[in-house]
Amino acid sequence: MARHKVEISGVDTANIKVLKSEEMVALFKKMKNNDPFARNDLVNGNLKLILSILKRFVNRNDNMDDLFQVGCIGLLKAIDNFDLSHNVKFSTYAVPMILGEIRRYLRDNNALRISRSLKDIAYKALKLKEEITNSEGKEPLMDRIAKELNLPIYDVINALDAMREPVSMFEAIYNDGGDTIYLFDQIEDKKESSSDWDIKISVDKALKNLKERERFILNQRFIIGKTQMEIAEEIGISQAQVSRLENNAIKSIKKTVK
Repeated sequence: MARHKVEISGVDTANIKVLKSEEMVALFKKMKNNDPFARNDLVNGNLKLILSILKRFVNRNDNMDDLFQVGCIGLLKAIDNFDLSHNVKFSTYAVPMILGEIRRYLRDNNALRISRSLKDIAYKALKLKEEITNSEGKEPLMDRIAKELNLPIYDVINALDAMREPVSMFEAIYNDGGDTIYLFDQIEDKKESSSDWDIKISVDKALKNLKERERFILNQRFIIGKTQMEIAEEIGISQAQVSRLENNAIKSIKKTVK
């Protein structure tokens, strides 16, 4: 069966060599012994990893050549830091590093303007999360990250949420095999009356009267779209407590609006 030639950054993806496990081990040993060609052979033999990761970003408007080159940077970092003695497959070690490098590039080149202070908090939180995960083998809760950064947990979560990739209005949200429903199909465009403004003012006043934790939970639930379980895990309380705080906040708002 004929293969189609597709080039990314000048690389013919149809003819990329894939290394066998024993070849990988031999090349890493050669690299450790300062073989001048081993590193380059390892890169060329693992480009398929980058291509498999790039499939996650095919629906974006980003330049695939740029993402491929960023992925190569992640691959080089993985090759330089990989240790054969850990008895872990190279792909298991490399994929998170390549994916992380691409995501950092996308965050740094986000079209939305995010304040420097939010970026600083988010980067510190992500770095600390990665360090703890690598040393302890599991991801830390947000309350621990906030405590070690000496910051309110709400500030840390809001900073991380601000760094998330924006969703396109043309994102497909449902498809049952027939017509696809896109996000913009669900967005209403109605004329606002004076009564709408009265309600908004009343709701805004009610929100200001809530406690910080209640406001945070409502924002995460109905603006960000998180589940009660996700919020509970992030701020270190039970789902039942989140549910109770959410219900109390909604009741308080209803009383004020009436």
